[in-house]
Amino acid sequence: MSYLVLARKYRPRNFSEMVGQEHVVRALSNALESRRLHHAYLFTGTRGVGKTTVSRILAKSLNCQGPDGQGGITATPCGVCQACRDIDSGRFVDYTELDAASNRGVEEVQSLLEQAVYKPVQGRFKVFMIDEVHMLTGHAFNAMLKTLEEPPEYLKFVLATTDPQKVPVTVLSRCLQFNLRPMAPETIREHLQHVLEAEQVQADTPSLRLLARAARGSMRDALSLTDQAIAFGAGVLQEATVRQMLGSVDRSYVFRLIEALALGDGKTVVETSETLRLNGLSAASTLDEMSSVLQRMAVQQAVPQAVEDREPDAVETARLAQMMPPDETQLLYSMCLHGRAELGLAPDEYAALTMVLLRLLAFKPASGTPATSNQTAEKKTLIDAPTVAQAGMKIEVATAAVETRTGAAATTVQPGFSQPPRPAASEPVISMLAPDTAPPPGQVLHVVNPAQAATSSQAQGGAVRISVHAEAVPAATQVLAIPVRVQADSRSDVAAGQVAEVRLVPTEDGAFWHGTVQQLIADEAITALVRELALQSQLVARDTDQWLLRVERESLNQPGTRDRLGAALAAAGYSVRLAVEIGRVTDSPARRNALAAAERQLAAERIIFEDPFVQAVMRDFGAKVVPGTIKAI
Repeated sequence: MSYLVLARKYRPRNFSEMVGQEHVVRALSNALESRRLHHAYLFTGTRGVGKTTVSRILAKSLNCQGPDGQGGITATPCGVCQACRDIDSGRFVDYTELDAASNRGVEEVQSLLEQAVYKPVQGRFKVFMIDEVHMLTGHAFNAMLKTLEEPPEYLKFVLATTDPQKVPVTVLSRCLQFNLRPMAPETIREHLQHVLEAEQVQADTPSLRLLARAARGSMRDALSLTDQAIAFGAGVLQEATVRQMLGSVDRSYVFRLIEALALGDGKTVVETSETLRLNGLSAASTLDEMSSVLQRMAVQQAVPQAVEDREPDAVETARLAQMMPPDETQLLYSMCLHGRAELGLAPDEYAALTMVLLRLLAFKPASGTPATSNQTAEKKTLIDAPTVAQAGMKIEVATAAVETRTGAAATTVQPGFSQPPRPAASEPVISMLAPDTAPPPGQVLHVVNPAQAATSSQAQGGAVRISVHAEAVPAATQVLAIPVRVQADSRSDVAAGQVAEVRLVPTEDGAFWHGTVQQLIADEAITALVRELALQSQLVARDTDQWLLRVERESLNQPGTRDRLGAALAAAGYSVRLAVEIGRVTDSPARRNALAAAERQLAAERIIFEDPFVQAVMRDFGAKVVPGTIKAI
């Protein structure tokens, strides 16, 4: 007898054997016992969580005849009657399973629905089960809507999908929907232990935990991995062999990495990463294990009473949680999650792993440095209020930013103290550089005495009003001036640049072809690709019965497009045959239109800039016209 894989051998035969889906089992059992049966059910969930299994159990519950042949609808099918055995073996004539992934067309759905007009042959109900229903085409969904909404009383629909977002709402509204959840690792581990006891296979608890985590919520994946582990371990499941099969990282490496990161030991981090490389352990598995441990550490730090002491590695996790601050734990957890997605982008996944691990050290604050040191360093170029008070200095600026002009150069002084006491609204304060601080590159303005300030203010036209009250102002006190970014002149740099960009070399037939194309567009004789072909082409030569066009893009030279353009020209009175070649275009209707638009834009901007009122505002108030806001009408 051939070997039957565990996933099929231990498929649940009734609701009592199902694990991890108690909410679905309870709802269906109560509905069967009270005879409140819906005509259509939709089961959603990831792979291997029991969608097809629930469908078969439901079909058996509806058609079970009991051991004595006198049974009715029940939530506990007997499993020994003819209907139950035929459904389990897949040969029950009134139970039809359709794989929508390979039968997604309207013909397959119509063929299935044609069977709906016939009453059950052997059972009590006909059950149509459509797996991966989201793969059906739109026409197939439309074909089944009416029957799905009002099926015969003897017909039940069961739909299953892993992607319910792709199912039309018209179908969702006609179904009773159940979401089968991914199973918890502990639930999978307990079920695997039960299966291996029935199979008389020796297995230790750590190996089962590894298999349960690797299954990622899918019981079928867990049983398939268990089959593989039994073969790999020669009939015995041990942690070392299972970890080697899965390529999983030993938790000791993970604990070593987290401890090194907590201590800021970059050498140990790099050495451990190299050890993982030499042992051929997966970098992705390393980040997965680290994320799991860091999640437990975060829970330990936030809610210590929520951690169960019986969990494996609980002592080591608690020790690391005390070593690493909560904010660093959260940061490292986030980096592990994002770094997991970056592994495929790097040429070497181990190099990417090392970079992810060292990234925390790059953001880790220096040992013994207060948390506010960075903020202090960022503000060290500003003189605080007490320093100004000690100097007896008061600086007043007529505006928030002071402009001084020397010839064509213009500079702006950066305003503002960020610390109290704050000056009045009418007295903005210029930020000062400390005497022992080297100013950044840029123009530096020296603070002068009151007489010089008054003289300089009068010489500059009174634009700046500065008063300094101090017995002695340090000579090294300086004010940083930041260069002003000069705005581009939209007249010369924008509109004129657009005109220059349009390269048009007029040809003999260019004006004629431009006028012909514009007339065809105005008459709506050409649209879409035909219009694009006409606009982008150049009329190279024309004869009495043939015109030669030239285009730069091969995609425009399609036989159908060319024929439709020829038909439009014939309707306009030009009965010629078109020939199209590929080459450089210098004169096309599109280029002429672009040049005309650019010239109109330049003329419109010239009108604005030459307006006396606009010139007065720009001269007196320093106004600027925002480029791109002038549109030619």
